Amino acid sequence: MRTTAKRRLLIGVGTLSTGLGIIGIFVPILPTTPFLLLAAACYMRSSERFYQWLINNRIFGAYVRDYIEGRGMPIRTKIFTILLLWLTIGLTIAFGVQNTVIRIVLICVAIGVTVHIVLIRKRKVKGIQR
Repeated sequence: MRTTAKRRLLIGVGTLSTGLGIIGIFVPILPTTPFLLLAAACYMRSSERFYQWLINNRIFGAYVRDYIEGRGMPIRTKIFTILLLWLTIGLTIAFGVQNTVIRIVLICVAIGVTVHIVLIRKRKVKGIQR
């Protein structure tokens, strides 16, 4: 594959992944982290400008950077994320889905994401010393 075509393909996949990652913030069944990490990998190999935009984005840049660099996740963020995950999955199961198989899949997704979040290293947040 020619360099220009490969670069354009990687930028396209990175942009699509970024979009899906952003949608995943609001849609509980769509994972955010894998899409944003895929976008970072694509941008890293194709466009320094897009990569810098992604990792320096004011909304999710710190999240992507921390994940890539293995810094971990603050415990409060873990708790909030897990609670929000189960709330949205629970509401979806209760009011949005009638099919038992889909309900089971949603519960399995929630369990898998919960396990993943729990296994992410805890990071202490620098705060005011009393």
